[in-house]
Amino acid sequence: MPGSPGFIRLDGVSKSHGRGAGRVAIFSNLSLEIPRGDFVAIMGPSGSGKSTLLNILAGLDPVDAGRVAIDGCDLSAMGEDARAAWRTTTLGIIFQFYNLMPMLTAAENVELPLLLRPLSGRERRERVATVLDLVGLGGWARHHPREMSGGQRQRVGIARAIVTDPALLLCDEPTGDLDRRSAGEALDILGRLNRELGKTIVMVTHDPAAARSARHVLHLDKGAFSPAGPEVLS
Repeated sequence: MPGSPGFIRLDGVSKSHGRGAGRVAIFSNLSLEIPRGDFVAIMGPSGSGKSTLLNILAGLDPVDAGRVAIDGCDLSAMGEDARAAWRTTTLGIIFQFYNLMPMLTAAENVELPLLLRPLSGRERRERVATVLDLVGLGGWARHHPREMSGGQRQRVGIARAIVTDPALLLCDEPTGDLDRRSAGEALDILGRLNRELGKTIVMVTHDPAAARSARHVLHLDKGAFSPAGPEVLS
């Protein structure tokens, strides 16, 4: 249920990049707990480790030390194949630049994650139609990305991220390529997914207006978290 503790847990996580004497520490003994059903925005200066953190939560980037657990699954103890299988059932990712396949229609782009599921063609089409309606694009199923605005393309990206009904959505600067109106529309959809469907959302953003749409805002700097104060959100 929303508010239950420990849906996401990072305990004593350390992560560095590079090799040998050139290794640079990104995190050292970093800990974090996010309850199920929360909507958390993470802000911080360039190079603070925001993207690395998202990659760790997505199981794309293994940690050097510590434990990463999501919904009771210890990602830090899984191999690469196990993490890939976990992503198909638990996780949806929303990207800044949409990552749509230009030769596919909106419906075909949204359907892609379902091709890994044992579903019939009819079941896939029904799911695609449902999520396109949810993001306000029910009439755009047969359009290609080049025929759509940036805001519409991002809504296709959101639909693709939720078509498998994941418990967790990770958003990497989801409004960074959008005008203010389109950004507001995308954030409204994320808010509805959180409030009405109970999706746990972690959003990395540099935009204070986007961050204010979240329930909680954390500031990441020098490998540590702190609540974001007025000076960050202004």
